[in-house]
Amino acid sequence: MRTGVIAKKVGMTRLFQDDGRHVPVTVLALEDCQVVSHRTADRDGYVAVQVGAGEAKQKNVAKPQREHFAKAQVPLKKKVAEFRLDSEEGLLPVGATISAEHFIAGQMVDVSGHTQGKGFAGAMKRWGFGGLRATHGVSVSHRSHGSTGQRQDPGKVFKNKKMAGHMGDRQRTQQNLEVVRTDAARGLIFVKGSVPGAKNGWLLVRDAVKLPMPEGAPFPGAILERKSTAPEHQEAPAGMVEAAAEHEDSTQLTAEQEARLLEEQQAGAGDETTPAVGEENNPAEGNAPEADAGKEG
Repeated sequence: MRTGVIAKKVGMTRLFQDDGRHVPVTVLALEDCQVVSHRTADRDGYVAVQVGAGEAKQKNVAKPQREHFAKAQVPLKKKVAEFRLDSEEGLLPVGATISAEHFIAGQMVDVSGHTQGKGFAGAMKRWGFGGLRATHGVSVSHRSHGSTGQRQDPGKVFKNKKMAGHMGDRQRTQQNLEVVRTDAARGLIFVKGSVPGAKNGWLLVRDAVKLPMPEGAPFPGAILERKSTAPEHQEAPAGMVEAAAEHEDSTQLTAEQEARLLEEQQAGAGDETTPAVGEENNPAEGNAPEADAGKEG
């Protein structure tokens, strides 16, 4: 058993086959579907993969979840789900981005999601009741659901009685839908027919449980390889190399000049230092012999 993916419903369109027939398909988009963490039998008691998709704002994510995503070194995710596995062989590395090639054309998948909400609906629209008669004593309540209970015994309305109420917005799974085509470059999966949910709704797509896994499907899964946006190493033009060498030479000469200038300043400072105590020139004593010698001469 492999992991599933979290996809966003884009809408419906049609694709043309090689023989000219057109097939109605639903477009599902993978928005950075990454592995967030693992569930192992030793630690958690079961084996599963936790997957996240979409990009969430920091203000909309609680601090424990932010730390959880930071530990996995993945950006903040808008939708998180777990997919059970049979064994740890199906685990994908944490941080890996699942590609649309995880599914192959022609295989069957199960798609789970929340149906479109219809609001408050009556019993006829919600459950398909036939309503009451249009005449013969029925007035005002032609679309009512009729009797809801019995007499004194049991004297109550049983649970799960079909009545008017909130319609739609229920979790449903559409099984055995065919994958018509995949586009790994754009992260798109084209599934034949309709799927539960409204546009921009999140869906869980997994291998069909009632059919064997098709041959050729990647196991444990298809990982999207991120290509580096930085250009490959290229040799710089000769002019740029010469200019860089001249710049280095000029930098070195400037450093030598600064060192020589510093030595000259230190030497000049040594000559101009004041003499030590006791060695000062006394004009009365030191210059007197010279004066006497001049007089004698």
